[in-house]
Amino acid sequence: MELKIINQDFSICKVEDLSLIDYSDEFCFISKSDEELSLVCSTNLVPANAIECNNGWKAFRIQGILDFSLIGILSRVSTLLAENKIGIFAVSTYNTDYILTKKEDFDSSIKVLERNGYIVKK
Repeated sequence: MELKIINQDFSICKVEDLSLIDYSDEFCFISKSDEELSLVCSTNLVPANAIECNNGWKAFRIQGILDFSLIGILSRVSTLLAENKIGIFAVSTYNTDYILTKKEDFDSSIKVLERNGYIVKK
């Protein structure tokens, strides 16, 4: 399986509403539930109406379009990282999955995955 490093810094936020989100951001993940409105975005584009914000995240994505019949892809990655005491924040889209780790764990996470047969493109 091939992974692609995304060369930018990310922040994970809770926002008041969608009004100040910069949708020109190349990566912008929005999640809404009955309890919160969350945003993952480039750190330099965190909106002013962020209620809470956690900075210092790096990301990679699983390359290609993942068929819905594929089972265990995210589970395998998260298990390998958890076994190495690396926490993640995962975002799934229609096509694929994105995995975020804290900056200080990012290089270690890539090494763990490469040792376990993943091909990492920079």
